[in-house]
Amino acid sequence: MPRPAKGARLGGGPAHERLLLSGLATALFEHGRITTTEAKARRLRPVAEKLITKAKRGDLHARRQVLTVVRDKSVVHTLFEEIGPRYANRPGGYTRITKIGNRKGDNAPMAVIELVEALTVAQTAVGEAEAATKRSVKEQEAKKAEETKVEETEAPAAEAAEEAPEAAETEKDA
Repeated sequence: MPRPAKGARLGGGPAHERLLLSGLATALFEHGRITTTEAKARRLRPVAEKLITKAKRGDLHARRQVLTVVRDKSVVHTLFEEIGPRYANRPGGYTRITKIGNRKGDNAPMAVIELVEALTVAQTAVGEAEAATKRSVKEQEAKKAEETKVEETEAPAAEAAEEAPEAAETEKDA
C-alpha cells in the first residue's frame, strides 16, 4: 500500500484512511465500478492497481498479501480467478476515473472509478500490427540513413580523385 501523504487523511487518521481504502477496493472489485468523491477515487487508484498486479502473479504469497487489505475471501477469489487473468497482457492502467459533477447535498466533486475492459484478442492483434509497422518504418529510415552516409563518404573521395588530376595539370602548366 502506498505510504500516506502528509496532511489530511480523508477526514480521519492513517488507520481510518487505510480501512476506508480497503472498503472502497473491496467494493470496486465486487461491483466493477463505484461512485465516490474525486479525492477518494484518486487515493484508491494506486491501491487497487497494486492489488490487481498481485492478483496477476497469482501465487499464495500474493493472495495472502491481498487478504491483508481486502478482508472478504469471496472478493479475493474473484480478484484472483477473474480480474487478474483478465489483465494478464495489460501492463498497468487497470482503472479509469471519470468526473461526474458535484454532489447535490454538499457540492462535493464526485467521480466514478471503474475497472477498464481487458484488451480483447482483436485489440491485441491491432497493437501488435501497429508495433510491427513502427518497427518496419524505423528499419527503413535506418537503411536510408546508411545509404546517405555511404553516398556522402563516396562523394568526397570521388571529388578528391577528380581534383587531384586537375591540380597536377595546373602545376605542370605553371
